[in-house]
Amino acid sequence: MVLACATAGAQDSPGPQELPAAKDPFPAEPLPVPDRMPREAAGPAIDQAAAFLVDQIREDGSWGNDAPTLAELGFALNTFRSWRIAAHGIVCLALASLEETPERRAALERSVGWLCSAELPKRDSDWDIDYVWSSLYGFTSVVDLLQDPRFAEEPWRAKLMKRGGEFLSVLERHQATTGGWAYYDDPPFSKQPTWATSFCTALVLPALYQASELGMEVPPRMKERAARYLGRCALPNGAYSYDLNPVMRLNSVEHINLMEGSLGRTQVGNWARRSIGDRRVTDEVIREGLQAFFKKHGFLDHVRMRPIPHEGFHANAGYFYFFAHYYAAKVIDLLPEGEREEWHARLRPHLIKTQRTDGSTSDFLDSDYLVNASTSFLVLALRAGLTSPQAVPSPEPSPSEGR
Repeated sequence: MVLACATAGAQDSPGPQELPAAKDPFPAEPLPVPDRMPREAAGPAIDQAAAFLVDQIREDGSWGNDAPTLAELGFALNTFRSWRIAAHGIVCLALASLEETPERRAALERSVGWLCSAELPKRDSDWDIDYVWSSLYGFTSVVDLLQDPRFAEEPWRAKLMKRGGEFLSVLERHQATTGGWAYYDDPPFSKQPTWATSFCTALVLPALYQASELGMEVPPRMKERAARYLGRCALPNGAYSYDLNPVMRLNSVEHINLMEGSLGRTQVGNWARRSIGDRRVTDEVIREGLQAFFKKHGFLDHVRMRPIPHEGFHANAGYFYFFAHYYAAKVIDLLPEGEREEWHARLRPHLIKTQRTDGSTSDFLDSDYLVNASTSFLVLALRAGLTSPQAVPSPEPSPSEGR
């Protein structure tokens, strides 16, 4: 009887061929991405991202919050506030780069106000000094904003100079014994860290030189040590070592210090050294770094949104994706003006393909600070391709100068 009822039910129900086909959320083949995109493709993507940022701003002028997430337990409590402030500085730069509307101007002024008045994090761990991130990107954003006519006059100038001095104080106290900056430390733990990375040092180095021209008292020794550290991280293969190893041993086909693992570090390293006048970073050095970036881009695609740091080939981490593209855009703008558009056209597809329907994007986790930073990096990189700043001259190095 049971078998008969089951059979009857089966005969009354539609067969498999009559059911509507389910939409596969994970298609076997990814959507095609063009090799190049014209300038016109950047505008809509920028507007979508800008709308997301303006819509998400809080009443106090900030984004996100300081709450730890389950995916990031184990860090010091001040680390979460530091990541938020660092991302906030990047958002300020993105908003400042946009073509102005009343809504964008209002959001920009509120965000700069929060950047100048927010309580800064403090070190509350021995090994976890991620709170330095708030000063790395806080300081770079302050220096850029001081060069914006909208914030170069009082009362904004005084507020930014004061906050810039506070960020600079943190950087001065946490400049490693080797000359650079990083976000962790090794034992024996002390007030002055002993570990630094090439990319943390590179991202803040030009701002240190610019700050001196703006009236900030940046110790000359501080700049010199940082520049020397970054220069020593440059490897003959065009890569930058993750951190400084006096005796470099590339003992693996997937070593992090091969070019495949340095795609982001190479761009920020070349940009920083060229920006401060390092004669060894010629146009050809920049071109070689960019050629490797696009040729080996699949290593960055492979790791984007993977939740475990450095789990990709060559120890790539997801959070290098937009960092790499932002500084690729900046280093492109150091090349002769006539060749920049071709490079930007190759960069745009790798940014726009990541954008979500609400205008946002991310590259590692969906924590607020990462979404805000990633979306802002996208805006900044695309905006760079719509402007043509004056190229920095590229003198040829003397025969006595090495890489």
